[in-house]
Amino acid sequence: MRVVIVGATGNIGSALVRALAGEPAVTSVLGLARRVPDWQVAKTTWAPVDLRDADTVGDELRAHFEGADAVVHLAWLIQPARDPVTTWQANVLGTTRLLDAVAAARVPALIQSSSVAAYAPGPKDRAVDESWPTHGWPQAAYSREKAYVERLLDAFEYRQPTVRVVRMRPGFVLSRHAAAAQRRLFVGPLLFGPMVRPELSPVMPDIRGLRFQVVHTSDVAEAFRLGITEPVRGAFNLAAEPVVDAALLGRLFDARPVRLPRPLVRAALAAAWRARLTPASPQLFDAFVRLPVMDRTRAAEVLGWQPRVSAEDTLRELVEALRSGTGALTPPLVPRLPGGRLNELATGVGRRA
Repeated sequence: MRVVIVGATGNIGSALVRALAGEPAVTSVLGLARRVPDWQVAKTTWAPVDLRDADTVGDELRAHFEGADAVVHLAWLIQPARDPVTTWQANVLGTTRLLDAVAAARVPALIQSSSVAAYAPGPKDRAVDESWPTHGWPQAAYSREKAYVERLLDAFEYRQPTVRVVRMRPGFVLSRHAAAAQRRLFVGPLLFGPMVRPELSPVMPDIRGLRFQVVHTSDVAEAFRLGITEPVRGAFNLAAEPVVDAALLGRLFDARPVRLPRPLVRAALAAAWRARLTPASPQLFDAFVRLPVMDRTRAAEVLGWQPRVSAEDTLRELVEALRSGTGALTPPLVPRLPGGRLNELATGVGRRA
């Protein structure tokens, strides 16, 4: 098989590149990204692509997709959150161009990275399957764009019934290698490694809706590998056990859960957002506390996928990596960007890609 990965240098993409290097059924991988890495991986070549480039990217993608057995779409801009037009251009319009190129190149399989954030608000006390509505939370750009891409995929499947379309909907995808990048994307420059210590947090905020799912990056990469090599279609929820709540976080940080009013926590986050101290908007918090708990039965029974790393071990690995400032070799995952944290502040927290 010849596989093309769009967004091959990010959290999931870099793990999938490594996974496919050891997959006998895959003979070559083309990794596409805005910034080509200085990273050599077996079977893999690299090429630059920017999905925001409306003038040329369509022709570039079609040329790259010619002769491919599968295209994996992982490219996604989370930042700049303060510029939703830019993220819309990359995520929604970019996906539109990619789908057109898949159809034009007659690629037989498309594996798309969706998210739990594509789901409409749902229950926390029971798990929902892949039939739960994918309307997202419209006030949060990330959730809104994930939901819109689900509609693009609906239309694409109707127009291209011969293309095998797989939609992966993972919970929060975490790993040691992505820790520095996720600190930059969601927390900001004011969280330093020495601050991530259990003894500094004697209490753990327990708010209504604090119940969510995580999954290790390596396990998500394995699900994508199976989506490429197995003749499956449709959506798959990906999450590890147990579901994360205040009690689990309290054990992780050796802290006592303390119930706090959700409006109070949101107000504090909104103040930090307005002061440009955090790149995560209060609307993203609104979406987060409304996410449903996902049932992953279909991934187990149809895809043959089981997570190997528990949610608690995944979180523990992330905390240790945040403490040590761990990253990886690709441009999105490097431990330290040029200019460091001062440059993050100077260029506007949440304003740059």
